[in-house]
Amino acid sequence: MDENKNMSADTMSQEELVLLAFDFAHRLLVHHTLWFREVEHQLGFKRALRVMDYAWEKTRRNLVQRLSLTCGFTETDGVPDSLRQMPRDQVLALLDNLAKSWLAQDGVWFQGVEKAYGMQEAKRCNDSTWAYFSPYEAHAVKKFLHLPDRPGLDGLEKALAFRLYSRLNHQHLYRRDGALILEMYNCRVQCARTRKNMADYPCKSAGLVEYGRFAENIDSRIRTECIACPPDEHPGEWYCAWRFTLQEE
Repeated sequence: MDENKNMSADTMSQEELVLLAFDFAHRLLVHHTLWFREVEHQLGFKRALRVMDYAWEKTRRNLVQRLSLTCGFTETDGVPDSLRQMPRDQVLALLDNLAKSWLAQDGVWFQGVEKAYGMQEAKRCNDSTWAYFSPYEAHAVKKFLHLPDRPGLDGLEKALAFRLYSRLNHQHLYRRDGALILEMYNCRVQCARTRKNMADYPCKSAGLVEYGRFAENIDSRIRTECIACPPDEHPGEWYCAWRFTLQEE
């Protein structure tokens, strides 16, 4: 105990300082999330989203400006110039790695709950998380693409191409009888299980929340129907399929 009495960042090794910097960054992300959850609790989800848009834009610019002074890179409007000048294929690779990191993070959260409290609790937490994340992702994509409030099925088709999953999975979108159909040809999670000769992960309960909440937050008139999703039987060419229709008022 006494040996830690006078311990501070100034007395740490280089490796310990780097690990502390990662810990600081993690606390920043958690603090950002907790602020959102509390504003949502006090003011509601949609108001919290509007405040987060403001807070994130300010945070991103301030953070990049401060890091540029410390790390010796230049920036313009809160974006490192090195990223602006990076070859296009490297930027696409960056998007892919960010998407893979998101999916890996999702997986370790699931595993952490499953190991400690069992599969049913993990699935329950997973489904509840999608109930929050899908509306947020819809909001983020609509804002990024400057979609109108009610962009219809055309807007949903555009938005589905900008989900995090779109950089990981091979999905096919087409129209049939006035509906938008999504077929998931190559699901990274399910394909990994297939390679290991494991049964499909029963993701239908999460999918109903995920796709339904995403679609209705792109346009409140859109209704989502599951054509098939594990544990349902499905053809060999796709793992799950969804039908989106526009309900006119």
